[in-house]
Amino acid sequence: MKTDVLVIGGGPAGLMCAATAAKRGKKVILIDKNNILARKLRITGKGRCNITNSADISEFIGMVCSNPNFMYSAFYTFTNQDVINFFEEMKVPLKEERGGRIFPVSDSAKDVAEALIEYAKKCGVILKKDEVTRILYSDGAVVGVNTKSSGKIECSSVVIATGGVSYPLTGSTGDGYVFATDAGHKIVNPEPSLIPLVVSEKYVTDLQGLSLKNIAIKVKNGSKCVYDDFGEMLFTHFGLSGPVILSASSNLKKIGEIKYKLYIDLKPALDETQLDKRIQRDFEKYINKNFSNSLDDLLPQKLIPVIVKLSGIDPFLKVHQISREQRLTLCHLIKNLEFTITGVRPIEEAIITRGGVSVKEINPSTMESKLVSGLFFAGEVIDVDAYTGGFNLQIAFSTGYLAGLNV
Repeated sequence: MKTDVLVIGGGPAGLMCAATAAKRGKKVILIDKNNILARKLRITGKGRCNITNSADISEFIGMVCSNPNFMYSAFYTFTNQDVINFFEEMKVPLKEERGGRIFPVSDSAKDVAEALIEYAKKCGVILKKDEVTRILYSDGAVVGVNTKSSGKIECSSVVIATGGVSYPLTGSTGDGYVFATDAGHKIVNPEPSLIPLVVSEKYVTDLQGLSLKNIAIKVKNGSKCVYDDFGEMLFTHFGLSGPVILSASSNLKKIGEIKYKLYIDLKPALDETQLDKRIQRDFEKYINKNFSNSLDDLLPQKLIPVIVKLSGIDPFLKVHQISREQRLTLCHLIKNLEFTITGVRPIEEAIITRGGVSVKEINPSTMESKLVSGLFFAGEVIDVDAYTGGFNLQIAFSTGYLAGLNV
């Protein structure tokens, strides 16, 4: 069997790459070992699929955590507006939500996946369920691949778009790292990124399932603030999750070795003086009630018993008996709810993988290997990752498109 281009991996980067190459008139085979293409894409964003962000494309570089400068050519060659136009043309209407996040109107990641697959087919891509076992080289150039079911396939270009090692049940099992290593590429150690945080405080289990909006967080290493953010979060049985927590995880190195503290400001719109005045008004309203029954207007019901306990104020103390000092302690607690980060969840639960094929050995203008002619990379297999908000899928689309232009 012969083809011009062989793409390994049927995720967003691989499908975009294959379709772009086929549209240029190349004969393209895309191989994926799953029965269903784009499996990880179908569950991204809790099944809603945050495909990109409406931020100015110049701002995208600042949202990339690892090797942002590597992404200049890719982002400007296939922009967020190009992604938006692409899906609109593929009859997937889009909408914008908080923080510039772009979602399908249907809130269905399946619609996004099926549109990509349909586009690849329309462009003439041959889709095969198979598994590449080895990439073949001769005189420093790609000459083909060996596969489990189809035997040898001759080609002059191979694109590795196999993803990282997060969500292995979707097929992201690190195959691309093996292929890249065989070609002489250096792999930056894969680590979890955009991943929930584990904390030591036992009372977090009492808060399991509680979602908070419009809160602010700070993460500190000693007295140094290493990350701060504003938005939504979620308490779980093991610790903390949700958008601001996942983004924080991308900025924390050597979690477990370094003792990070995370502080939640439950009322970021108020400083401590303003919050104290607000609490005084509530206390006036509930002046003859027990302290434990005076916070209903201020905090979510599930959070009240935890705050009461941490405040050190007797829950049965009448509100009019609470001292100014106790009230100010309560204010400080609400502005600085503290957690000790002890680790992260297993890498299998990470939304994306930090690390991968070193960008020093990839041409950022073409996505081609600097070591082997005809070998290209696209998507999460590369050592590039970003915050939540649609930026990681934009990386996949942009690098896939750029590789497709150059194979």
